[in-house]
Amino acid sequence: MSALPMASAKPAAPPTSSARQKRLAAAFQRSLWWLASVGSLVAIWELCWLAGLADPLLLPPPHIFLANLPEQFKFFAPAGSSEDGEAGGMLPVLAVMAWTSMRVIVGLAVGFVGAVAVGVAIRYFRLFGLLTLPTITLLTPISPVAWLPVAVFVFGIGDVPAIFLVFISVFFVIVLSTLSQIDNVPPSYLHVGRIMGATKHQLFRHVILPTILPSLFVTLRLNLFAAWMVVLIAEAVGVGSGLGQVVMMARNTFNSSLVFFTMTLIGLLGYGFDRALLLVQQRVLWWVGPSATGGK
Repeated sequence: MSALPMASAKPAAPPTSSARQKRLAAAFQRSLWWLASVGSLVAIWELCWLAGLADPLLLPPPHIFLANLPEQFKFFAPAGSSEDGEAGGMLPVLAVMAWTSMRVIVGLAVGFVGAVAVGVAIRYFRLFGLLTLPTITLLTPISPVAWLPVAVFVFGIGDVPAIFLVFISVFFVIVLSTLSQIDNVPPSYLHVGRIMGATKHQLFRHVILPTILPSLFVTLRLNLFAAWMVVLIAEAVGVGSGLGQVVMMARNTFNSSLVFFTMTLIGLLGYGFDRALLLVQQRVLWWVGPSATGGK
């Protein structure tokens, strides 16, 4: 079979010096706007504190909850640990962040790959679709949080319940999105492929998959934040470790500074995950432009 247009497209040539300079300038401009946005929030928060509108015990501004980092770090250390210095205490913080990140990454990866595979199988194997699609449609509206008791009953306490909830938060949505995207592949793409002698397998690999992947990655990015929400809930209730557990401990001890410090870490991690997923999306979907991948 002759190569189809989408499949035969080759990665663009390496960018010229001028193109690299424009990209660096655009990235620098985005960074400045990011700093301006976050700085505006911090400034408003600090002004509210100065005006007496924000109680420092309930809503401590950044200069308060970031003033004594070693004091915050010690809450991340394992039980029985005496580490409370700034250098030593930073290692448990990184470890806690790494465990939470691992649960999100594994859950998202398994959920995305499994959902796309199931969605394709539903469309390509009629009997499988008839048996599974009604059940998937029935389970989709159930909140991932409602699955927490089931995850604890089945998997016990540990990493697996948190990974399972992340999996659930993306699986059903992406299955339905995969079905919708397959159904909306332009007929002209399929006609051209058949005219060029493509088999059913080749049509899927070289036409359908490259067409549906951009929208599926966008759906995955939109559900990334839902995955972060459920993993924190799972850590607070069904895992007993991670950033969610630290937030719960801070709430139980009425430690507002620790609450906002941990929320800052969660926000930075979530933003970093979104940027990393965007980079992966742009690398994987090399045949589409930045506007199609949401690269802004």
